[in-house]
Amino acid sequence: MKNQMDWQLNIYLLILAFISCLFIYSSNTNFGQYSGSFIVKQIIFFCIGFAIMYIISSLDFEQLRKISWYFYALIVLLLIVLIFAPDSIAAPINKAKSWYQIKFIGTFQPSEFLKFAFLLVVAQIIEKHNTKAFKQTYITDLWLLVKICIVVIPPMLIVYKQPDTGMIMLYMAMLIPMIYFSGIKKQLLVVITLIPTIIISALVIIYFKFNSFYTEQILGNLSPHQVSRINGWLHPFEYSDSAFQTKQGLLAIGSGLFGGKGYLENNVYVPEKHTDFIFSTIAEEMGFIGGSIVIVLFFLLIYRMVFHALHAKKQYTFLLASGIIGLFTFQVFQNIGMTIGLLPVTGVTLPFLSYGGSSLLSNMMLIGLIHVIKKSYSGYLFQNTNEVEVQFDAKYAR
Repeated sequence: MKNQMDWQLNIYLLILAFISCLFIYSSNTNFGQYSGSFIVKQIIFFCIGFAIMYIISSLDFEQLRKISWYFYALIVLLLIVLIFAPDSIAAPINKAKSWYQIKFIGTFQPSEFLKFAFLLVVAQIIEKHNTKAFKQTYITDLWLLVKICIVVIPPMLIVYKQPDTGMIMLYMAMLIPMIYFSGIKKQLLVVITLIPTIIISALVIIYFKFNSFYTEQILGNLSPHQVSRINGWLHPFEYSDSAFQTKQGLLAIGSGLFGGKGYLENNVYVPEKHTDFIFSTIAEEMGFIGGSIVIVLFFLLIYRMVFHALHAKKQYTFLLASGIIGLFTFQVFQNIGMTIGLLPVTGVTLPFLSYGGSSLLSNMMLIGLIHVIKKSYSGYLFQNTNEVEVQFDAKYAR
C-alpha cells in the first residue's frame, strides 16, 4: 500500500530540523552552559522522530482507535509512578519532577506524550457520544463535557503538581478547539467562554484597583515558582532575578537588529538558550530577517494542517486536526511571546526547534496524525464516506 504523505509538510519539517541543529550547536558553543553533545542527540532525536512519524502515518484510524486507550493508560501509569519514583531514576530538574532519567539515553518526560493520548481519547469520546446522542440537548452536551473532564482532569492535576504549568496550558490549547468543534450548543459555548473571560477580567481589576488583596490572597496561594514567574513578567526591572532570563532574551534579540550578528556570533548570555529560548539565538545571529523566516515557516506548517482539517470527511479526523492546530499555534505564540517579554515565561518549548527528545518525538507523532488525516480523504482508506459526510455536515448545520 502506498503511504500518501504530505511531502510539502515534510519539507517544512526538514527545514526546521536543519535550523534547529544549526542554532542548538550555536547556542552551546560560546557559553557552554551544559556539558554534552546536544547537536548529536538532536540529530538522533530527529531521525527517530521521522521514523515514528512514518510509522504512525502508515496506520489507519481503526488501528489508532484500538490503541488509544491502552496508550492513555500507559502514560497515566507512568505519571503516577513518577510521583513515587526515587531520585535515582526521577531526579527533579529545575525544581520540577517531570522526567525519568534513563541511562545512556537521557531523560523521558511522559507528560509530553499525554498530548497524543488526550488527542486520541477525547476525539473518540466526542465521536461516540455524538453517534449515540445525535438528538442534541443541553443535558447531552453537559454529559459530554463531564465525560471529557473525567478523562483529562486527573492526569492534568498530576502534571500541575510536578509542577508544570506550561504543559497544562498546552493541553488546554489542544482541548478547547476540540470542545468548540464537538457540536455542542452555541449557548453553552458562550457560557464556557464567559467563565475564563470573567475570571481574567476580575484578576486585571483586582491587580490595578486592589493590589494588596492581589498580593496577599492571590499570589499568596500560588507556589513560589509561579509567583516568581508572574512578578518577573509584570515587573521585570523590579524583580531582576526573576526576570533575568526575559531581560537577557530581549537583549539578545534586540542586539541582532535587522540583519543579525552572523552565525556563531551570539555573545549575550541567556539561560536555557538551546531549549526554551532558542528563538533569541536565531534573532541575535540572523536578526529580524532570520526571526521572520522562522515565523513564516511556522505559518506555512500550520497552514498545511488547516488545509487538511478543512478537507476532513469525518468529525473524528476534524477534531484531531483542530486539536493539533490549536496546540502548535499556541505553542509558537507562547514561546516567541515569552522570549520577547510579551508573555510570562512558562517553560513552553518552540516546536521542532528547541532541544529536547520527548517534546520533539511527541510533536512528530502529532504530525504523523496529520498525514493519516491527509490520506483518509485522499482515497487511501477503503471506507464508505458518504454516510459519514452527511452525518458530519448535519451536526454542524444545527
